[in-house]
Amino acid sequence: MSTTSYAHLSTYHFGDMRVDYVEESERQTVGLFLYPDSMADELVTQREYVSWKPQKFPNIRAQKLESLVQFKLLGDPLDGFSQGITMHNSETLSSLRYSRQEKIQHGDEIEVITYLNSARGYSCEHHLRYCQGDEALTFFTTIRNDGAEKFSLEMLSSFSLGGITPFASDDVPDRLHLHRFRSFWAAEGRHISQPIEELHLERSWSGHGVRAERFGQVGSLPVHGYHPFAAIEDRKAGVFWGATLAWSGSWQMELYRRDDQLSLSGGLADRELGHWFKNLAPGEIFTSPQAYVTTVKGDFDDLCQRLTAMQSKALEQAPDSEQTLPVLVNEFCTTWGNPTHENVRTLGKRLKSSGAKYFVIDAGWYRGENGNWDLNQGEWTPSPKLFPEGIAATAKFIRAQGLIPGLWFEFEVVGSQSRLFDLRLDHFLKRDGIPVLAGQRRFWDFRDPWVRDYLYEKVIRFLRDTGFGYIKVDYNETIGIGVDGAESLGEGLRQHIVCVQDFFRAMRKELPDLVIEVCASGGHRLEPSMLALASMASFSDAHESQEIPIIAANLHRLILPRQSQIWAVLHASDSPQRLTYSLASGFLGRLCLSGEIDELDEKQWALVQEVIRFYNQVAPIIKNGRSKLYQHIGSSWQRPQGAQAVLRTSTDNSQALLVAHSFAKPLPDEIIVDLPHGNWQIAGMLPGTSIDLKISGNTLGIPLAGEFEGYVIHLRNNE
Repeated sequence: MSTTSYAHLSTYHFGDMRVDYVEESERQTVGLFLYPDSMADELVTQREYVSWKPQKFPNIRAQKLESLVQFKLLGDPLDGFSQGITMHNSETLSSLRYSRQEKIQHGDEIEVITYLNSARGYSCEHHLRYCQGDEALTFFTTIRNDGAEKFSLEMLSSFSLGGITPFASDDVPDRLHLHRFRSFWAAEGRHISQPIEELHLERSWSGHGVRAERFGQVGSLPVHGYHPFAAIEDRKAGVFWGATLAWSGSWQMELYRRDDQLSLSGGLADRELGHWFKNLAPGEIFTSPQAYVTTVKGDFDDLCQRLTAMQSKALEQAPDSEQTLPVLVNEFCTTWGNPTHENVRTLGKRLKSSGAKYFVIDAGWYRGENGNWDLNQGEWTPSPKLFPEGIAATAKFIRAQGLIPGLWFEFEVVGSQSRLFDLRLDHFLKRDGIPVLAGQRRFWDFRDPWVRDYLYEKVIRFLRDTGFGYIKVDYNETIGIGVDGAESLGEGLRQHIVCVQDFFRAMRKELPDLVIEVCASGGHRLEPSMLALASMASFSDAHESQEIPIIAANLHRLILPRQSQIWAVLHASDSPQRLTYSLASGFLGRLCLSGEIDELDEKQWALVQEVIRFYNQVAPIIKNGRSKLYQHIGSSWQRPQGAQAVLRTSTDNSQALLVAHSFAKPLPDEIIVDLPHGNWQIAGMLPGTSIDLKISGNTLGIPLAGEFEGYVIHLRNNE
């Protein structure tokens, strides 16, 4: 980006992305511009002053350089009517000065560290990391107290992008759009796109009044209200900038505008949103969570693919059993919280030699005589009534059927019907001295060594001793604004969540072959830092509702399909059409069977086994590929109308998987899908279905005749 007031510091080329570091001489602010390398020739010179010059204010500045770091110290002022809507661009930044920059390379990884310091006694490091082959960058910021007195941080970003958009010289009317994803229970991943004018983010006439859109979530369910994702689209240039935060606690994203150009930043939820501040003693440092940030000349799916691909590295540590994405069975929608040794035996016998690999016993195995499965968590003692031979015998039986046994826990909480609920108050999280109560659950304080030792015995050692190879870790409430035990409620919450994630790491270290599933009332923990600790995650608590394919398809833009575990709940009363509708949804991620599996007749069960074989055949495309979403649907998910298709193409373009669903009328006559260049032919189709596809060159037409039908088509490129 060219402007006469910016001094060039450095330029880096990371894959197809370009990063320019610049400094504004007047304020000595350091900024970072990110854009596709292919668009370098499209950059324009930015205007220095607005074209309209009122007589009283003849020289209104058009822009100021946005700092590449954003943080605020307690007591520092804000202006431009910022109080209460943003902590961006506080007085804390005004004394920061550029010190130096270094580039460090270790093998395929490059790290650029920009050092800034203040005469007031603090300094910061802006970190950018890039690994060869990545399509996104990793950002984080470290703050250090270099003075002799304690100070308090009230806000700290993980990243801050300014200069949006560098492809226009003015205040870019009618071309910038914000993309984000709303999320609530059993309705995760609703994509929302809004022009910035609709968000009231146009600059003021003088540049005095700040405009800000700060959003996020507060509590211990990181995907509650919004996913930790944001993207800006310049529709005229065809360029996107996007970011996702790797953090499982309170977080925020923020659009900020005071002049011509927009900025996008994100990190920990600040004091105003997340009740967070952090004291730093002399010599102490604090580091923000990581953020993945990227830019692309392309479409929205291209942007999302680049961000989700960053989550794949952690899966290199997944157990060997996960490398083929095996089908699993979870009995929750079979017994609804009443598993017993006998009903597990019945299901296990049916599943033997079926092609499924994991069999998960869900909630209720610990239930007392009069206990509710949802309120009896805490002691984790198998019910002798439900499992008279001991639950280890049940696990042994499951293994004898050729399956890996799994078990459900919600070990971060204690239910009101547990003896521990009133006996262990000193070990629960508290707010204002009172144990935090959400519904009828209290929360263990994972900062407490007693809690970690207790759960080591009740979870890790228990899994080892009983022979389970899979754990489903559920989490069905949120802690809220924060907890006691630190300088602020938000910092108490942050420390607790760090310790929770450490416990997950301990499970992996102690039981390296353990398959871990993350669940939080379904999809409330679908963010990179938790997904990095697990093999997969529950996509939603939408168990058998009609909107399952919509949720599952949208999540391709937020998480890897290989980690998205999707319910396919089957009933003996299901028509063939309903069976295939449910089963087809599972091909949008990890196929998880449940329901009346033991009551299906021979013809129905034969179909399910054929579907499992077909799934195992196409699983490599689900594991490694690129997704494009085609949706022609109405606004309601509860009563869906129209149709959708997801095309997932293998990384080498040799194969593709098309998953299509129709909903209620009105339906489009067909959905047209663009195929990569090649000679595409049908290699297989979901058993029990047929469809007259039309392949013409590199386009594929999916005709739609009936309502609520599901199709899966395996395509092969014979070029």
